[in-house]
This record gives sequence, structure tokens and C-alpha cells, in this order.
Amino acid sequence: MLLFVRKTYLFWFFILSSCSQNGPAGLFKKVSPHEQYASNLRDAGLLTTALGREWLAAAEKSLQNPLTVSIPYMETGYFPASQAMASALRFQARRGTKISIDFSKKPLQGFTVYIDLWEDRKGENKRLLAYADTNGAAFHYEVDDRDAFYILRLQPELLSAGEYTLSITSGPSLAFPVKGGKMQSFWGAARDAGARQHEGIDIFAPKRTPALAVADGVINRVGINNLGGKVVFLRPHKKNFSIYYAHLDTQLVSGGQSVKVGDTLGLVGNTGNARGGSPHLHLGIYGSGGAIDPFHFIDPVLKKPQPITSKLTALGRAYRTSTAGKLFIGPSRSAASVASLEANTFVRILSASSSWYKVALPDGLEGYLPSGQVRTLENSLDRYRVTAESPLLDKPNDATGSKRKLTTGDDLLVYARFQDYMYVKLGELDGWVKTPKAAGL
Repeated sequence: MLLFVRKTYLFWFFILSSCSQNGPAGLFKKVSPHEQYASNLRDAGLLTTALGREWLAAAEKSLQNPLTVSIPYMETGYFPASQAMASALRFQARRGTKISIDFSKKPLQGFTVYIDLWEDRKGENKRLLAYADTNGAAFHYEVDDRDAFYILRLQPELLSAGEYTLSITSGPSLAFPVKGGKMQSFWGAARDAGARQHEGIDIFAPKRTPALAVADGVINRVGINNLGGKVVFLRPHKKNFSIYYAHLDTQLVSGGQSVKVGDTLGLVGNTGNARGGSPHLHLGIYGSGGAIDPFHFIDPVLKKPQPITSKLTALGRAYRTSTAGKLFIGPSRSAASVASLEANTFVRILSASSSWYKVALPDGLEGYLPSGQVRTLENSLDRYRVTAESPLLDKPNDATGSKRKLTTGDDLLVYARFQDYMYVKLGELDGWVKTPKAAGL
């Protein structure tokens, strides 16, 4: 019967995977691949099945209970075909940065993972911002508005399994304006004996070094003023701010001119109130709300994620904790604790990141553990002889189904624990039994 049900699901998923991304749901608005797949499940009547409901519930639960990471971040993980799963990571990105999402998978065919980026603002509904195509190509998102938190959700199609590697990095959303220039005076520095603050960044370079366009756009003003001397304003395409170039020795563009990133707008100098000082470019950014700190828009330093040192052979497998410890919301001992675990607690390894494992407890709670804090289940912890007829449970919960009835005298090997239950094996059969109070386990 189980084989028949699985074949029925596989038949429907073959049909669903063949559906066009421009089906009925796309007639009225552009939808993400994840939304289109959910629509296909609904049209096929599969969201009324247990597996379909689990898939939808996993998608929503992951958004409501994401784990927390800092970027740059990289993980390698595994999604099994045996259950509906989704993973969500919450992180902060600074205004002016460009978030880059890179994703690779094995196998390349038959393993589709939907990747969505959401904005998570306190007191507001989560908002879908961007998504990857189903081929897993890298995608980017520029943070123009303000510092904010984001959630990246990964969810595979039903009944598909595979390994993946995810990388989340951030870098400048604008190009650097002076080749070889050095940033030395930053936003907020005191000016005129503290009467005002610096509203930009000074980039020092030899006199008459080219000052370059940091983005494609239009020159919306060229002029001269007392503070900035010879200045140029560049309005990048599709942005709600302008770039201010000041202290130029020479202006080489005119108002209304279209430019490409890297085009020379002028030459570095020391005009205006920089007269007599070292030549430099004052770069400012101005939006409708006034001046904006340019640093994260142009900072050329790119940080790479820490390499993964945790063993990837553990992915998807059941392990147990070697010692008592905390389960963390992120891969850091300074992260908040989501649970305290006893030694020999059953965990399933979901992914590896640097020297950490992301794990799931039998009740579905997820978090991070140092990779050195888990052990394989190769060796049993103890033996337990059944003293009265009892069920061998599928999960550590009396409300779950029974795999079989255990009879008096059955000799069980104990491999791990969770709360008031023991994870045991009887020959090739595994499952959970209630921990007898007298057993001392």
C-alpha cells in the first residue's frame, strides 16, 4: 500500500514539474517559483494530503522561526526525500551593500530547491523581495533603503533529495570611485572645530587622478560652490539618491550627460575649502532625507565565509550529543541559547557551517552545535530488556504510530535519548520506547 501511495505521489510530481512557470497563477501577477509550485500542488489537490500540508506548514514555520547567522556565511546541507522540510536563515545587512546568494546542488537533475529572500522588519509583515530561478543561478539584492534584517528560505520539492552548498555574502553596491585611492576621513568626523560633521568620505589620491562614475546614470548637475569647489552630481539609474563628487581639479562631464560605471567624471584636486591641502575626492550621497553614509556603498573589502571544517559525512544522519550543552540559535557561542541538552541527546545533522552543525531535535526544534560535541550512533550506550508489552514508537511521542508491539523479554540496544524516551534498536528495526523510571537511563 505504501509503495502504491509513493508511486501515486511521484506520478503527480512528475506532472507538476512539467508545468509551465507561466501557468494560471502568472496571468495576473508575477509569482515566484515557490508560489507557482504551491499553486500547482493546490490545483492537483495535493495540499489536502498529509504530505502536501506538511510541505506548506514547513514553509511557513521556517519563516516564523528562522535561525540567525552573520554574513558572510556558508553551509553545506542535505534535504532528505522522506519528509517535507524547509530551512530559513535570518541575517542583517547594511544600507548600501549588495547581498549575493550563491547556491550549488547535487544531483543537478531531479533535485529542485526554491530560494526566496524576505525582508523582516519589526512590526511589519514579512515581504518577499527576490528569488532565485529553479536552475540555482546566483542572484543579488541591493540594500538601498536602510539597515534591515532579511530571511533567506530554502525549500526543496516534495520527494526530492540532495546535497547543497549555500553562500551568503555582501559587498558594495557601487564601484570604487578612485583607482588606488585611500579612504582616510570618514562620515561623522568633526569639521570647523566641531561646528558641523563630515557628510561623506574623503578618498586621497595624487592630483589629477581620474574620479570615476560609481554606477550607470545621468549627470544631473555640474557646478562650483564654496565648500566643494568644482563639483559633479551623478544620479544612478533606478536609485533614489545622487552621488556628490567634490574638490575636483577639473570637471570632464556636463549636465544631462549619460555615463557608464568607470567613466571619468573629473580629476581629483583640492578646490573649495580643501585649497592648500592634500588632493582628494570628497564623495557624498544624498537622498530625499538628506546625507547618507557612503562607506558601505563603496567599501572594496570583501569578506569570505569561514571554510567548512565539520565532516560532511554526517549530513542527514542521526547522531547523539557527547556532553551536556546548549543548542544555539546561530553558529556562535555568543548566540542566544534555544535549549539545554543532556549528554546522549538524539540529533539529526541538517547542515555544516565552519566548525558547527545545524541540527534538528526529534520534536522539530532546530539550532547549532559545535561539531565536536556530537558522536555517531555506531556503538550502543546500554541494553534494556522489555519487562511488559509496550509499543515501539515511530517518534518520541505517545501520540505517534507504533512500528510493532514489544513483548516481555525483548532485548533492546539503547543508542540515544530525548526527554522521557530512549532511541533503541531491535535487530534491524529502530524506534522509540518510554524510559522506565527504574531503568536509570
